[in-house]
Amino acid sequence: MRKTALITGVTGQDGYYLSRLLLGKGYRVVGLIPPARKSSIAKLGQLAEQIETYIVDLTNADWLTEAVEQLQPTEIYNLAAPSFVPRSWEDPLGTLDLVTGTATRLLKATRQLGLSTRFYQASSSEIFGDVQSAPQTDETTFRPKNPYGAAKLHAHWTMVHHRDRYNLFACSGILYNHESPRRPPQFVTRKISLAAASIKLGLSDQLSIGNLDAKRDWGYAGDHVEAMWRMLQADTPEDYVIGTGVLHTVRDLVATAFDCVGLDWQKYVASDPSLIREDEHFQLVADPSKANQNLGWQPQVSFEQLISKMVNADLERLKAGDIKPSGATLKAQTEAQTEAQTEAQIKNT
Repeated sequence: MRKTALITGVTGQDGYYLSRLLLGKGYRVVGLIPPARKSSIAKLGQLAEQIETYIVDLTNADWLTEAVEQLQPTEIYNLAAPSFVPRSWEDPLGTLDLVTGTATRLLKATRQLGLSTRFYQASSSEIFGDVQSAPQTDETTFRPKNPYGAAKLHAHWTMVHHRDRYNLFACSGILYNHESPRRPPQFVTRKISLAAASIKLGLSDQLSIGNLDAKRDWGYAGDHVEAMWRMLQADTPEDYVIGTGVLHTVRDLVATAFDCVGLDWQKYVASDPSLIREDEHFQLVADPSKANQNLGWQPQVSFEQLISKMVNADLERLKAGDIKPSGATLKAQTEAQTEAQTEAQIKNT
């Protein structure tokens, strides 16, 4: 029988790569989309013609229950969340409801309907926050430092409680930074790839960046969604830390991106203290050994290959005129600029 996967957050980066993966495996893929974001399905490009969409208010428990009852999903992937962590400070309560509320309502619907649906909760390394040891496992102490991390942690524990109390097949993937050419430009990886491509083409002349010594565990989004799927194919539901296990500095990222276009990054990059995150942390790095052993999962795309993918994609977009650099220094963009560029980017992504 053909499997049905229900995905919230389907129009985001992870939703795109997960949909592509599941379609390739023969799934029926259905995206749950809030009415106000109906037009965002265009972000999926050609995939929009291959998946089904179900318009539903994620904050309405009755509507969500009705959707789950009608769709009878084999698997649910709850990816709904704000895409940009710092923005969670602007609306902490809204972030909590979107992240934890959606998870709670979907888990309740699955339980009340008596379905054997398998449930994946998208968690984040942000739940570790102010870490005291590295690398981290699923048993590391949680110390979130922002509303996004706190909301993700609440959703994580909500999922655990439903699994333990109601014997649901539910699990959480604690994912570290994962990138792709589909990242919006406000993310540092995409900001850098776009700058390198723009400067190479003579469209910009400088990149302003924050802390060059900040470290991250950066992986490829396509690899990370593979881990999500594998979690729901396992015999027993467990939580997993998903990352590369390798730290790279922003300096490494910049050097790699500019090397892709044959430029000396030190001639074009300037550090701007105003762009440094106040809650910057340096030792968030995954220990993915449990996923390696239990799921047979490991990253397939290296850090260098990932950055090359992003830079080359931006070169092609800029050459085609599908996107434009935001200015000579490519500083942080306003929300309106970001949304406008994101809509343009999907044409060739």
